[in-house]
Amino acid sequence: MVFYFTSAAVEPPHTIYMGKDKYENEDLIKYGWPEDIWFHVDKLSSAHVYLRLPKGGTMENIPPEVLIDCAQLVKNNSIQGCKMNNINVVYTPWANLKKTGDMDVGQIGFHHSKAVKIVSVEKKVNEIVNRLEKQKTSDTLTWRQRKSRETERRGTRRKL
Repeated sequence: MVFYFTSAAVEPPHTIYMGKDKYENEDLIKYGWPEDIWFHVDKLSSAHVYLRLPKGGTMENIPPEVLIDCAQLVKNNSIQGCKMNNINVVYTPWANLKKTGDMDVGQIGFHHSKAVKIVSVEKKVNEIVNRLEKQKTSDTLTWRQRKSRETERRGTRRKL
């Protein structure tokens, strides 16, 4: 099950999503889109949170409000990180995620460490987390099925 959130902090709203557990994260890693940006609490266990950029969006022009929403969401979904102040959240394009056969379930590396950015989160901001959690939805389609439907909708063919 994939959980979806809408960051309406700016216009147009941005879609944020995350997997239910580390096994679902494997599908998200495998079937992500080039316009996805991956977020994770640095050096701690946490959810894998993804931001789907709008057409023409880049990692460099993510609105600060949306960046904060993603960082707060990933912090809130870290068993250790949610209890700590002054944590770092790393983020990078989905295409920079590196998965090898010897890695544990849910574990990833990076192709290029220079493509990884860091945002500091001083403390949890309940107003942001509550706003995102209030409109959380879920989808029971497998990630592969969802990507296939979106590919058909866009009229493009991408190899799964």
